[in-house]
Amino acid sequence: MNKTHTMEAPVLARPTSLLDLFWSFSLLALQGFGGVMAITQRELVERKRWLSREGFLEDWAVAQILPGPNVVNLAVMLGDRYMGTKGALVSVAGLFVFPFLIVVALAIGFASVSHLPQVQGAMRGMGLVVAALIATTALKLIPALRTHPGGQVFCVLAGVATFVCIVVFQWALIWVLLLVGGLSCLWTYHRLQPMKTAQEPTP
Repeated sequence: MNKTHTMEAPVLARPTSLLDLFWSFSLLALQGFGGVMAITQRELVERKRWLSREGFLEDWAVAQILPGPNVVNLAVMLGDRYMGTKGALVSVAGLFVFPFLIVVALAIGFASVSHLPQVQGAMRGMGLVVAALIATTALKLIPALRTHPGGQVFCVLAGVATFVCIVVFQWALIWVLLLVGGLSCLWTYHRLQPMKTAQEPTP
């Protein structure tokens, strides 16, 4: 028996102005230390509600396979989507202006204390926090995979295959993208075809 599931799309907000874009991405950048995926998901999905969880997964996936930093690619995509070229430029400016000034100031002061064991220990501790934030974000986003056309089992298998290729076999990212990413795209396309056919109006 075929069951049709209808889900209401979440009501999403949008930036109100170029200044809103600038300050939103500035705040996002100032909270990031190392990886910013967790902060990006919290700000854009949970607080700003500019993206749904499913939309964030899709946009972040595209941002990851494009050249350059993931969050910069995402900022360009969102800025352009909402306010065109100006929005893309303003979003990127928001990511870089204040962090650049802070990093320059810290670099000047850090040079004199970087050799201290206490400072080195603090930096390693920050690395653990970043890893925990990324893992927590991944757990938050897992429910969004329930609606993925490939199916939950395939999503889990793709995740495990990616982990094994990178951690166990230590493949370069480009080969993981070509193999696991390519197979994932083909499988998703294959699953989407019957859905597309079913949605076409009957003459």
